[in-house]
Amino acid sequence: METGTIPLEECVGGLDLYRTLESGQSYLWRRSDGEMYSDSPAPDAWYSTVVDGEVVRARLDEGAGVLEWASTTDADALVRELLCLEDDLEEIVANAPDDPLLEDAYEAHRGMRLVDDPAFGCLISFICSTQMRVSRIHTMVSTLAREYGTPIEFDGETYSAFPTPEELATATEAQLRDLGLGYRAPYVVRTAEMVAGGEAHPEDARDLEYEAARDFLTRFVGVGDKVADCVLLFSLGFDEAVPLDTWLKSAVEEYYPDCDKGSYAATSRAIRERLGGEYAGYAQTYIFHHLRTGD
Repeated sequence: METGTIPLEECVGGLDLYRTLESGQSYLWRRSDGEMYSDSPAPDAWYSTVVDGEVVRARLDEGAGVLEWASTTDADALVRELLCLEDDLEEIVANAPDDPLLEDAYEAHRGMRLVDDPAFGCLISFICSTQMRVSRIHTMVSTLAREYGTPIEFDGETYSAFPTPEELATATEAQLRDLGLGYRAPYVVRTAEMVAGGEAHPEDARDLEYEAARDFLTRFVGVGDKVADCVLLFSLGFDEAVPLDTWLKSAVEEYYPDCDKGSYAATSRAIRERLGGEYAGYAQTYIFHHLRTGD
């Protein structure tokens, strides 16, 4: 077992691990007490995920001023990548537009960072997210990992990796419906088949221009513009992406009505500019979490 610590002073702008991992960005992490997405923080809990067959655990030790990690490999660089610890939150907040809603959100949720999840797991997670509460999405994704992913033993416990495209492509629509995926089941199966068969991979969007990347991702079954934006923002490094979900549409209606241009593409372009362009995705994530939680 490999272990290490990352000083919180190296995370410019701080790190709120609970908000980062339980703000609707990621469904690929688990909490050691089994209560993830219960809206109840657990300051001493470990969070775990599996990336490329390696188990990674992390937790904050506020008293020592460090982020602890334990893994099957030397995971220092991986933890920094997964939690975007190199992002300068102080600069992002300082350069944000002068906007009362955004200022309130940044103040209320200091230290919340974007995540950088593996692209295939992120894609399937957000295909499952349509018209679902965050806790239910997390349950669905955890079930897929348990039923179709590879179990990995680490430190006396068994961790389930999210299934590879090839593993998930073995599922049938009926089996996934039995697991509670409902109408999303055929979307998940067909998307897994597309990736497993080499037809397309979400990673192929990484080097495209932003709007072209969003259009590319909509070729996957069950992926519209909003899901595509989530995948771009939370796994492919497009910090400018602004997913227009229910909460952001409400924010546009109440706070930014002039940004409503009548179509997803045009409205997204307008709200992206209003929220600061390059880091508009950070602004979106803070506003989403702020409005959803009412904090």
